Amino acid sequence: MQNFILYVYTSLPFIIVALLCLLAVVGAGIGMVRPRWLAYAYMLVFFCMNSTTYGSLSTAGSPGIYTRGSGVLLFPLLFWMMFAFWCCARVSANFQRFPTPPCNLRPWFLAWFLLLCGHVAVGLFMDVKLQDILTVAGFSNIIWMAPLVSLLLLSFRTRDDVVELSRFIMLAGLGRALFGLVRWAIFKGDPNNVYANMNGLKIKLTFFDINDSLLCTIAFAIAAVNLFQIVKTRRGSFWHLVEWATLCVTAMCVVLSYRRTAWIGFVLAGLIVMMRFPMQRRLQLMVLGTPVVGVGLLYAAFKRLGQTKGAHGLSSLFFDMQSKRFGSESERVLELKFAMGDFLSHPLTGIGTWGRYTGYQHISWQANPDGGLFLHSGVLHIALKAGLPGLVLLGGTIFAFAAFARRALRTVSPEVLGVATAGAAGLAFMLPDLLVGTPFPQVRTTQMLAICLALPYVAMAVCREAAVQPVRETNKRGHVNLVPAQARL
Repeated sequence: MQNFILYVYTSLPFIIVALLCLLAVVGAGIGMVRPRWLAYAYMLVFFCMNSTTYGSLSTAGSPGIYTRGSGVLLFPLLFWMMFAFWCCARVSANFQRFPTPPCNLRPWFLAWFLLLCGHVAVGLFMDVKLQDILTVAGFSNIIWMAPLVSLLLLSFRTRDDVVELSRFIMLAGLGRALFGLVRWAIFKGDPNNVYANMNGLKIKLTFFDINDSLLCTIAFAIAAVNLFQIVKTRRGSFWHLVEWATLCVTAMCVVLSYRRTAWIGFVLAGLIVMMRFPMQRRLQLMVLGTPVVGVGLLYAAFKRLGQTKGAHGLSSLFFDMQSKRFGSESERVLELKFAMGDFLSHPLTGIGTWGRYTGYQHISWQANPDGGLFLHSGVLHIALKAGLPGLVLLGGTIFAFAAFARRALRTVSPEVLGVATAGAAGLAFMLPDLLVGTPFPQVRTTQMLAICLALPYVAMAVCREAAVQPVRETNKRGHVNLVPAQARL
């Protein structure tokens, strides 16, 4: 018996390797036939897994799924898995002769990649470790957004696939919101409660991670468009009920997150959704929906901001920008000033992806091994790390997406309009976090942004494919002709 146990323990590593190889083969086979299944599995990780422990009182820390493997593989293991999924989708598309859908973001992502290569060359010349150059605290996460956008474009090829995707996002958002609300109502809410644990505010919140509110917002956008657009699409009563539940539950979850960036972003996303309707329908929704959402936001705002000592009226909205310790300047303002000073000293090149801004030691939350590598402004983060070239690429990427999304929202069919709107609404939601948050050093945030960027392109691609798909027609002599669908319109 002892010899048998010894044999088992000795062979266990080989058994695990064999099982992993078998799993990889099975996954590749699935990816060749149904690449969207792999895309669903990948997105589900980012929809359901929290990415931060900031604000938690727990002292037990772990690398987490979003950083696991980065020490050995330079990038997180999740990125390499997604790249493998993209390879499967690419091979599947080649076998099935599926053309690559157009995407005007490809030149911009290529420019980001070339800029990173330039930083790698300079960093290696300066004897900087490659791991420090490619750190997620730089802008390497932006490059990894490109294969995810391409994966979604290659995986969802028909209108039925995109309708299925919209329902998947709605169900994921509804499930995540219900989890947050139940935990908020019955238990103590999100344990990562920086307001209660560090600021002494007596509030519970649904989710501190901004990405959970982002998921709720894109699910809300899909449900709202499906329910209130003029052209109605055929769907069962079950999905009609799901859309109403998603509309109500996700909005409550965002309001009870008590994140100011989430509140402002949700309002901006709501404006994008409202623009999809005719003027009469907009007025109706404003009359019916604005009081409900407005009352909820005001209640949450007074409950959170009303507990701030020494603040009154609108000034309480910026209470963390006022600190007696530094006179009229808070640590948030000092952080931005320090980073701006370094950017102005290196406007053309930045301080490099590996650089730390001067004076970060004076900021309390920078007292850790990652101190000085990030700051609370996505725009200034790019300016600090990559200089003016990074700012140009950031502005160009956003402008290219906005121009395409504007055209897509006017031309896509009603069945997929919700998906296209959700992508634009998701980017609008993240604008406040882009200005005063830390989106680019976070793996989950950048991949969620990539999902939002991909949605209008996916919706537009299936509409174009349907427009040029040949239709079988029989002439008077009984001969079958293939006529492009757009010629019949």
